[in-house]
Amino acid sequence: MKRITRVIIAFICLLLVFPSCTYKLSLNGSSIPPAVKTIRVEFFENNAALVVNNLSTLFTEALKDRIRNTSRLGVVTGEADVVMSGTITDYNISPVSINATANNVAPIAGASQLTITVNVKYVNNLDKKDNFESSFSKALPFSGDINSQEQTLIAAINKQLTEDIFNRAFANW
Repeated sequence: MKRITRVIIAFICLLLVFPSCTYKLSLNGSSIPPAVKTIRVEFFENNAALVVNNLSTLFTEALKDRIRNTSRLGVVTGEADVVMSGTITDYNISPVSINATANNVAPIAGASQLTITVNVKYVNNLDKKDNFESSFSKALPFSGDINSQEQTLIAAINKQLTEDIFNRAFANW
């Protein structure tokens, strides 16, 4: 407890000694320029070979929610300071381990993984140097039948993808 108190006192002393130095602290690590106030997130069409009916909507809404919940930006449908667009380019289920079977029956997957890949185009209409186009991919392993787990896996992967996209766009690490 004494050590924590000493650290806090030392930090306060540093702030008093260097009052002209400023550092912006943000709970989510974002560094959105002050001039950027609005963002339009366009619908991410699903162009993957394997199509899940609601994947486009789930991903697009997850990205909007991530921005709404962790930034000061207003999500708009018209003209915006920043525009995010893109497509879902891959939705893939692949085995990651194989279980041997008896009686010369073909081996079966012991575990599989679901991978989702999206291509994102980020356009900052106020500062073109921030623009990018990049592919983001995340995978999660699962066991058993995909049907009973698919929506939960999609939600978890969408959370990871939107975190990566948000960090690439707004957190200058």
